[in-house]
Amino acid sequence: MSFFACVLAMPACGLLIDKPIAVAAHVWPGYAPMFLAQDEGWLNAKQVRLVQTRNATASIQALINGEVDGAALTLDEVLKVRSMGLPVSVVMVFNVSAGADMLLADASIKNLPELKGKRIGYEPSSVGEVMLIKILQMAHLTKKEVLLVPINVDQHHQAWRNKQIDAIITYEPVATLLLTQGAHKLFDTRQAPNMVIDVLVLRKDALNFRYATSIRHLISAHFRALRHLSHNPHDAAYRMAAHLGLGVQQVLGAYKGLQLPDAANNYRLLAADKQLFLNSAHSLATLMFEHQLIKQPNDLSSLIRDEYLPRDFNVNHDE
Repeated sequence: MSFFACVLAMPACGLLIDKPIAVAAHVWPGYAPMFLAQDEGWLNAKQVRLVQTRNATASIQALINGEVDGAALTLDEVLKVRSMGLPVSVVMVFNVSAGADMLLADASIKNLPELKGKRIGYEPSSVGEVMLIKILQMAHLTKKEVLLVPINVDQHHQAWRNKQIDAIITYEPVATLLLTQGAHKLFDTRQAPNMVIDVLVLRKDALNFRYATSIRHLISAHFRALRHLSHNPHDAAYRMAAHLGLGVQQVLGAYKGLQLPDAANNYRLLAADKQLFLNSAHSLATLMFEHQLIKQPNDLSSLIRDEYLPRDFNVNHDE
């Protein structure tokens, strides 16, 4: 069938039909507004399917396996996926961590150098690896001087209760639960600005006109939920509490450690002033390469795709 015949035969041909997207994400406050949008009916299930995973490792695997079109990941996780040969691009920034990712320790450990010889839990193949590098640098320790215990984030709480670890690299909402159970904070991302940036990425094969409407719809719904969180924080926290497994006041506390860029600031980060974002990505890729977390530095030429972001920032899309 010729192209013109296919156009005349639509929708049978399917070439120009809007396609739905599937996006994987684990439980994290920065991603929670996206699920709030789903729960409130602001996200059309026929256009976007959210797949809640147990942890970042599971989201990465779903992306690599082609089970989803996109995923909510940290920038270092994105660089790792790209280094594995899967072309994905950033289409939106969820958040910049400013305290929500942290190292928690038993009360007997008073400072970072006292981690020597201790059992440190962390999630491999995720942001935990980059956090570990920074923490060991600040502690003036090497990996050989500590006992590393690989634990995915969905098992952090149980590992702490079972005393399998002396310290753990974790993040909200698990961190809030551990802080109520005797853990105390030795380090958080306020001491490492812009090290942990959470983003929405899409596979290259979904970055075309057939998926564009669904991608823009997801991004718009996320920003609508962000506005609700900003204007009605207690109501939003109440609605997100079950998803995060926290009380309402704990939810609000978890967001104190996050910067949540709205549509205008997303445009600034990924379009107007994108070189700053690319510089952060380049520095992170260099660090990861030097510590053998990736096999080669990333080609960042296609890292950002900003065309799916809204440009009409002053228009209310909540109807």
